Amino acid sequence: MDLIETNAKIMRNVAENIAKHAPGAVVINVANPLDEMTALAQLVTGFPYQRVIGQAGMLDTARFTNFVAENLGVPVASVKTLTLGSHGDTMVPVASACSVDGKPLTELLSAEEIDELVARTRNGGAEIVALLKTGSAYYAPSAAAARMAKAVHEDSGVVMPVCAWVDGEYGLSGAYLGVEAELGREGIRRIVETPLTAAEKALLAQAYEAVKAKQADVKDF
Repeated sequence: MDLIETNAKIMRNVAENIAKHAPGAVVINVANPLDEMTALAQLVTGFPYQRVIGQAGMLDTARFTNFVAENLGVPVASVKTLTLGSHGDTMVPVASACSVDGKPLTELLSAEEIDELVARTRNGGAEIVALLKTGSAYYAPSAAAARMAKAVHEDSGVVMPVCAWVDGEYGLSGAYLGVEAELGREGIRRIVETPLTAAEKALLAQAYEAVKAKQADVKDF
């Protein structure tokens, strides 16, 4: 709660100035709590939802990718992973969408081993904080935000995991949520729905309910 209150004051000030001085901007938020601060940035600026997005999915996916590569002793470049949902406890690392050199991760690791990697991915931020002692992650978030900004600037249409407003995708509406999206000059061009297992759909729905409830309260900060 302290983090929300502290960062909400900063976010309101920043968002008000963005709306005043750069009314045509695409906003990429990296402030935590990510989902709530992205929602607050949109609320304060009044910008269309597609022009206010959050950076988290790329960071979480990069961590998942690294943990899988480390576990299997393979190059990071050979691993493909995906995380959806929130940037927090209800994050959904999508094991069914993961592969190594094109081979499904489920054929390379047991369910128990995958569960361990999923848990480590969810706690990746805390792991960094524990190692640094006095701070949190900054290199990877910066690199991820830069890639998003590049996609917007170049109007490239690159698809990447981001925090975006859902409006019917996956049967969910009315909240910012971690999904895959195509980015362009106006921000989100479209959300790309990834096929999920029944269990993954249930976890994504849980993440949605959790973040939607929290985002409904940001107007009070």
